[in-house]
Amino acid sequence: MIKRLLTVTLTLLVLFSFTAPVWAKDVYYLGVLAKRGKRKAIERWQKTAEYLSAQTGKTIKLRPLSFEAIEPAVAKQKIDFLIVNPQYYVYLKKYGATPLATLINVRMGQKLNQFGGVIFVRKDSAINSVADFKGKKFMIVNFKSFGGAHMAFYHFLQKGLNPKTDLGKIMVGKTHDNVVYAVLKGQVDGGTVRTDTLERMQDEGKIKLADFKIIDQKKDDFPFVRSTRLYPEWPFFTFPFVDKELSAAVKKALLSMGPEEPAAKAAKIAGWSEPLDYTPVIKCIEATSKAGL
Repeated sequence: MIKRLLTVTLTLLVLFSFTAPVWAKDVYYLGVLAKRGKRKAIERWQKTAEYLSAQTGKTIKLRPLSFEAIEPAVAKQKIDFLIVNPQYYVYLKKYGATPLATLINVRMGQKLNQFGGVIFVRKDSAINSVADFKGKKFMIVNFKSFGGAHMAFYHFLQKGLNPKTDLGKIMVGKTHDNVVYAVLKGQVDGGTVRTDTLERMQDEGKIKLADFKIIDQKKDDFPFVRSTRLYPEWPFFTFPFVDKELSAAVKKALLSMGPEEPAAKAAKIAGWSEPLDYTPVIKCIEATSKAGL
């Protein structure tokens, strides 16, 4: 009898050892890039953490992170999920980062899960091509900005111009609006911002789109002017150390999020789509990094 009880007990322990990792943690953490500070990140994404908690039945807490804190948090498994700029895929793929979904942005009433970069000059500028930027002053948002720097850098590289060595000077505007104003006032010869910036500023009465010239403008059905190819919007990542059943439940919840959900409204998004292919992002960042940008 004792032997039989021991056998049953051992069997149950073995079975439990295989099932214990499933939903094993009490709290899971959703990391988010706090690019405008912790308070703004909480305002935008706290309801997403609450929505996912309600949908999965697990406690998912928000963890705002600075640019510098993201990789250490992943390496130390301090977060289980992550919402971040697409270029971070390059730095996180070595940790097995997997996109569960791609953000659907709402820009001037348009629902988009892709965006691009705009390279522009004043309407009266003699610059008409990428080659004409050689030796000129060019403004970016900042060196960590994907849509406000690296997309344009990669476009330049593909056209045979190395921004680091061929531009006269690269200046930092810190915000997209500042870049636009600097070009308009003639403080720099040209600049780059993410798609929809010029249209938004025109809609706000700050500028007139007609005062600018778009370099290498693409002509297609994308609703905003652009110079570069399109890239996928922000990804929602999970990692190999997170239970697969929970990741699947989170993905289902994200794809079910409609634009009327409080979480979507707080984040100012329309919801989430199936993950797009982030290979173009990786190629872009690897190329600009190799060029020392």
